[in-house]
This record gives sequence, structure tokens and C-alpha cells, in this order.
Amino acid sequence: MTTTQRIIPSIGIPPYLVGDVQSKLGYIDENILLGRVSPAGDQIELTLETPVNEEQAANIENKVQRMVLSMVQGAFKPKIQVLEDHMDRAVPYNGDPNEELFARGEMSQEDTGIFTLGPLMSRLIDYFEGKFLILADSFDARPYRFPTLIPAKLLGRINYFKAFPHSLSFVTHLREDLDVIDQFAHSATCDEHGLNAPLDSFAPIPALLSPAVCYHLYFSLADKPLPGGQLTATAVGHCYRYESTNLISLERLWNFSLREVIFVGSKDFVLANRDEARKRMQDSFAEFGIAYRVESATDPFFVGEFRKQTAFQSAFQLKFEIRASLPFKNSTLAVGSYNYHQDFFGRNLNITLPDGSAAHTACVGFGLERMAYAFLAQFGFDQKNWPEAVRKAVAE
Repeated sequence: MTTTQRIIPSIGIPPYLVGDVQSKLGYIDENILLGRVSPAGDQIELTLETPVNEEQAANIENKVQRMVLSMVQGAFKPKIQVLEDHMDRAVPYNGDPNEELFARGEMSQEDTGIFTLGPLMSRLIDYFEGKFLILADSFDARPYRFPTLIPAKLLGRINYFKAFPHSLSFVTHLREDLDVIDQFAHSATCDEHGLNAPLDSFAPIPALLSPAVCYHLYFSLADKPLPGGQLTATAVGHCYRYESTNLISLERLWNFSLREVIFVGSKDFVLANRDEARKRMQDSFAEFGIAYRVESATDPFFVGEFRKQTAFQSAFQLKFEIRASLPFKNSTLAVGSYNYHQDFFGRNLNITLPDGSAAHTACVGFGLERMAYAFLAQFGFDQKNWPEAVRKAVAE
């Protein structure tokens, strides 16, 4: 039986932070199924999986107040810079695509944040990725293939555990001990929450599921001079970011696909190419017919790093998101981004330019499932209403 707990935050949550605070509520306590912040930021409502006693409720409220205070106190409203605005493009559909995707067998949910996609979604994804490959080819980007696993020791070098601890997905294995393996084989069971097995059956965590594509390139360049002083690369890969109660439909997946074009070199080289990539994509997005805008944004840093890191990213305009319209919910969805990391990876991974200075990096990333989802949210399933280029490429 679910229950509701309402909390009045000790400090008012400004409207520009309502969404960020709400997105963190699922990490407060394992008993929270859903968290909502009122539009005015003066009330928080939690849906709990099971009833709680007075002490448990007080503990939850204490953690909520601590989180709100950390994120809100001293925060300032970021100035949003809009580089492109095509939200006025007329689109023919405003229905909820999720119902139709399930009904057609184009989307099948295996578990929270884990979905299987059908033929139409697959063809759409192939079409969009093909367009992103054309972008990569226009820069003569070198193709790479990266593993799904990423070593823990390498993520440690770029402070990922401090910035994004909430989104990590860990990989381990059974300890190399015959007794442990035999015991697991005979007693391991699963319930609605997952696998049941003693934690001491597992070895220390050597790796994680990769949260980004470009990290692998930077790790491969670590601790040596950058050949030729600059590099442009491209790769597609599976990325994994756990987002708790935010894992809804194809908007937010635990396991999603990214096609990236990555630039490594001097500051001028990577910034010029990041901007040029955005300009080159304008014709493609016009061909897609998608209503979208490109605006400054920040990454979803965790509570401890949120205020400092978001202020830094905003001040230096390091990230711009491609936000596509979702007419059925009068909202938008980030389907891609143009990112500049300054010399962060160059410094932390000792990637050096010919003059001995740290390399700068930038990347352009496109979420493939999100692109297909946003397209269907705007154009629906009747292909007669699709833009001609998409209809011809994805003809059934």
C-alpha cells in the first residue's frame, strides 16, 4: 500500500530549480516511488512504496531538507543563451506516442529503464544515425569502437565518482572461490527487486558500465603527446546512467545509445569545430522537420557538486542542448548536445599538445532513441504526414 508524505522545504525553491530538485528526489530514500515539487517551489510531495512510522518520516524529511538546502542556498538563475530557435515549426501530431508504441510492439519494457525496440523504431534510429555519420564524415572523423565496460580506476582519474555518483552502474563478478561459486549456483534467487545473493559473494568492483562514449577516446590518449596536435574521431556506443524514478519511457533510459563526434586539440580548434558542427546540422534538422531549439544547459551533477559545477558550466557556456518539442506534454526533450570541456580531460589525463600544454576537448553527441522518440511525438505514426526525406528513407 502506497502512502504520501508532504514536506514544506525550509528554503523556497525558485522556479528555475524546481525541475532539478525534483529530479533528485528519487535518490533520497529507497522507499520513494515518485517525488513532485509544486510549481511555486513551496511544497514537496513524495509517494512512498510502504507506510512509514514517525521516526522514518522524520529521517526522510531530514534528507530532503538537506538536499534542498545544498542545491538552493546561494544558487543563482543561469542566463539561458539560445543559439537556434525552430520551435515554431508546424508538426501534425500531439498525441502520446507511448501508447501507440506499446500497442504496435515497437516498444517493450523489460524492466525499469530497459526497453526493447521494434522494426520501425530501429529504422528511424538507423536513419538518424546515418545523418550523424554524414556529419562525422564532413570532418574526416576517424572511426573508433569502444567497449561497454569502463575501468573504475580511469573514471577515478576524472573525478566522476564525486560529480555523478548517483548515476553509476557497477560491474563485478563472483569471487574466484569454488565454495562461493557453488553456493551461488545452488541458492541464488530473484524477486521483484532483483537478484538475491550475499554481497560477500562478489569480487571488488573493477569496472562500471560506461556513462559516455568520448571518455574512452580520452583514456586511450592519456599520458602521452597528442599525435599531430589534433584529432577528430567518431563512435557510437551504449551508455548507462541510472536515473532512479526519472526512468520513464524512452525519454530517460538506463541503457541508451549515443553517436558522438569528438574533437581533441587546441582551444581554438575544438571550439571552432564544435560551432561548425552545430551549423552543419541545421540543414539536417530542417530535413527532419523537427521543432527544436539549441540553448545553453548544464549536466545533472549530484547534490554536493550541483551548485558549484552548474554555475561554472553556465558562466563559461560549456554545454548547449538540442531540445526537441514534445507536443503531447507541452515540454521538450534533450536529443543531443554540443559540449566543450576546456582542458579538463587534458589536465587530468595528461594529454599534451606539441607545446607541452594540456589538450582541450569538445564533443557533439546525439541520443539515438531520443531522436526517434521525439520525431514520433511530433509526426505520429501515419507516414503520409512525415517529411518526405524521412518517409522515403524509412519506407515500410
